[in-house]
Amino acid sequence: MNKEEIKKKETQLETEEDPIKHDENKPDDSEKNLENKDKNLEELTPEKEIEILKDKVARTFAEMENQRRRYEKEKDDAFEYGGFAFARETLNLLDNLERSKTSLENDDKLKNTDTLKKVLEHLEIINKDMLSIFKKNNIEPIKSINEKLDPNLHQAMMEIEDDSKEQGTIIQEIQKGFMMKDRLLRPSLVGVSKKKAEKEIEDHKKGEENQEKT
Repeated sequence: MNKEEIKKKETQLETEEDPIKHDENKPDDSEKNLENKDKNLEELTPEKEIEILKDKVARTFAEMENQRRRYEKEKDDAFEYGGFAFARETLNLLDNLERSKTSLENDDKLKNTDTLKKVLEHLEIINKDMLSIFKKNNIEPIKSINEKLDPNLHQAMMEIEDDSKEQGTIIQEIQKGFMMKDRLLRPSLVGVSKKKAEKEIEDHKKGEENQEKT
């Protein structure tokens, strides 16, 4: 048996052992999918293609319009509220002025002195000037005293018993709040009224009755 016969015999044996042999000329699944897509595209009529293109163009223009509107809003907000963070930080100056004023008024050595009077006058001028500057930039203080508590504008820090006021009425302002146009710069920190306990009211009435009897 020569070399050629041996080689043919080996080829026959390999074919018998692996009867399901990959056919290199047979197209794989990806090729089939591409062929199917091409067939689908061929099946589209010109009218259908135009309809698809119109839809794509409409979606593109809609997205462009949305982006334009977002840009316009961001630009307007930057113009209207560009100094928002700076304004909020500046409020600390007003707080410090108020603390300084309170501290000086409570100083026993300075009470009823001309020096204290002059210093307080200067602090008041500075305070008014700052409020005037704020107002020119559309920054206004929030009304609090005798107003009904509004969670959007006020933050209740304590409750104070007071039967002369409707419950939830602001009777003390701990820290003044401010608005910048229609946006909250910071809330007012306040104390609100609450009704006295029934037992306390009864005890008070009894006490008054006993006084009247005596």
